[in-house]
Amino acid sequence: MVDSKSRNYLIKGGRLYDPEERGEKDVLIGGNEVLKVQEGIPPPEELEVEIIKAAGKAVIPGLVDLHVHITGGGGESGPRSRVPEILLSEIVEAGVTTVAGVLGTDNVSRSPEELLMKVKALNESITAVGYTGSYHLPSSTITGSVKKDVSLIEEFVGVKCAISDHRSSQPTKRELARLASRARVGGMLGNVPGVVHLHVGNGSRGLEPIFEVLEETEFPPAQLLPTHVGRNHDLLTQGVELVKRGGFMDITCPANPRNQLGDLVSSVETLLESGIPLSHASLSSDSNGSLPEFDESGNLVDISRGQIRSIFRTFSELVKQGVLSLPRALELVTKNPARRLGVFHSKGSLEKGKDADLVILDENLEPEVVFAGGKPLLKNKEILIEDPFG
Repeated sequence: MVDSKSRNYLIKGGRLYDPEERGEKDVLIGGNEVLKVQEGIPPPEELEVEIIKAAGKAVIPGLVDLHVHITGGGGESGPRSRVPEILLSEIVEAGVTTVAGVLGTDNVSRSPEELLMKVKALNESITAVGYTGSYHLPSSTITGSVKKDVSLIEEFVGVKCAISDHRSSQPTKRELARLASRARVGGMLGNVPGVVHLHVGNGSRGLEPIFEVLEETEFPPAQLLPTHVGRNHDLLTQGVELVKRGGFMDITCPANPRNQLGDLVSSVETLLESGIPLSHASLSSDSNGSLPEFDESGNLVDISRGQIRSIFRTFSELVKQGVLSLPRALELVTKNPARRLGVFHSKGSLEKGKDADLVILDENLEPEVVFAGGKPLLKNKEILIEDPFG
């Protein structure tokens, strides 16, 4: 978490979205939190305040990205295909102020210990949490136990695993249920969500492993959170069914939203037509993970790298192209993921008492100013922080 040695700021005249539209409001920031949100706040005489003019601009909560390979992913094509870890400046320039770190295919050269240290480093400037585990079972852990990792390590909010993918460990229904049990009890003991964050591949079974566990156990549907659900129409249809049962789904943003938004638009339209609440869906970037393409025989034919800026560009393009209103698009990248990570008490909206994580947008819906924990990290589109060794 950002420390409290922040100055005081008064953001004047912006159109506030929290993420609902609230009209023209001023926002007073003191320490690391929002002190006041209302029209026409005069500069407090008892505080030294820097005024930031936002007239004609949108003021939104900082984005929450619940699936980021903060230590890098990849490796499916040998050592040269390992993706480097993410830079703090990349996160800030994307308007993201909260991230959840994950491991992927590689739990040989990447470890939960490395992930935890990166989470701690990011927490010096923004907010970061993480998941123990990786694609495979038995889970890679720090304490030797998923339950202990989730209950004792305050930065961990759950566990990661993979299903319906030739790179997974092909977990059985019983193994997946046991994993959910350990994460759930660990979450209860540690007062965190204890979510089972599930990478879902292109396998024909899709979300069937989740439905099998839910049908034969007492776990609430929200316990198991599938990501990459927008891979194909059949998988998305299963995601809709999961939401109808009370679950949640996460959809990965296209790597280049301006040229590749079509599939995501179709996914969003499917969600809207199904009548399910958008409050049970979120968007994430899969940043710094590898984006491999395999042929029908499982051979790797191409590989690229996920970019964290895709989450902001996707949100922006959904609004610009009239697919969703600004408040509805914002919900997918602020309030909804904040709830799944168990941080909505302080993140995901702009209200008195919450952390001062916010973004001021220019007329093209691009980040112009970014605050995290009451500190400006981007002003006039200029980054104000330096990446160690970056």
